[in-house]
Amino acid sequence: MQYVKLGHTGLDVSPICIGCMGFGEGGYPPWSLDEAASRPLIRHAIEAGVNFFDTANLYSRGSSEEILGRALKEFADRDGVVIATKLSAPMRNGPNAAGLSRKAIMTEIDHSLRRLGTDYIDLYQIHRRDQRTPWEETLEALHDLVKIGKVRYLGASSMMAWEFSKALHLQKANGWARFQSMQDTYSLLAREEEHEMLPLCADEGVQTIVYSPLARGRLARPWGETTARSEAEANYAYRDAPTVASDQKIVEAVGAVAADRGVGQAQIALAWLRRNPVVAAPIVGALKTQHIDDAVAALAVTLTDDETARLEASYTPRQDTQGVSDPAILARAVQAATGFKVAAA
Repeated sequence: MQYVKLGHTGLDVSPICIGCMGFGEGGYPPWSLDEAASRPLIRHAIEAGVNFFDTANLYSRGSSEEILGRALKEFADRDGVVIATKLSAPMRNGPNAAGLSRKAIMTEIDHSLRRLGTDYIDLYQIHRRDQRTPWEETLEALHDLVKIGKVRYLGASSMMAWEFSKALHLQKANGWARFQSMQDTYSLLAREEEHEMLPLCADEGVQTIVYSPLARGRLARPWGETTARSEAEANYAYRDAPTVASDQKIVEAVGAVAADRGVGQAQIALAWLRRNPVVAAPIVGALKTQHIDDAVAALAVTLTDDETARLEASYTPRQDTQGVSDPAILARAVQAATGFKVAAA
């Protein structure tokens, strides 16, 4: 495994990040694996050289953090692994139960540390922006976590580029610890971030950690083939309705390039991401060891310009790829994930 530096830091991360949303007890997401099924996958990733793991407090209401923490304590050297987690979504009902206020941040960091069984978090990320709390309050509180040693580095996730630019400006102006990473969705079926966010990150020296790099698995299998996860997430189909025809052509192009090379589709789709230097690592939601093996194998695949053009030719722009412009959609998603109500901003 050849490790890379994350953004403008000295932090070594594997160019593959294991997404831990699928590890957890409690029924969300409905396709998540219990601890007995999750542990072998975490161990397999570590044995393959992966040192980068991404979770969040909301995943299975904290169970994901607990499972990850126990597994890493047994299978890995804490100083060698990079634990990334997130906060913002409600973890209970009632006031001060969600968001990025100083109170919420100081509360949730301690809960995450306890669940993970560690003294510090390597990469602490805001899980979307809190529209009801001033940026200054959020950013100073995050800075304080770095200064007292509970957090090593800070990261952000999906938002508008102008919002992220404002946050970076405030951090620089006030001498606060800055965001070193942006976690957003990016794949052959979702390229809208190429317009503003990715150029901003490149200019600021911020790297991206890409979630849904295989478009919920659609890029990893023949068009029309379903899985237990795709059946459970059928409600996401409405976002893609206007681009179904072009999406099918892209998936078929991935399949054709994969067949020519004699590799799996996932390897081609992940290799495409590596052409963009602003991408530090795709977040691979591994539910099988094969998913990890495909991600590792993709590191040895270098696409030609002709292959890349073939993969990109049918792309059709879409709206609201990040799903963050409609607060009602985000509020419904959070309630589905946690069971707790949160008002739309």
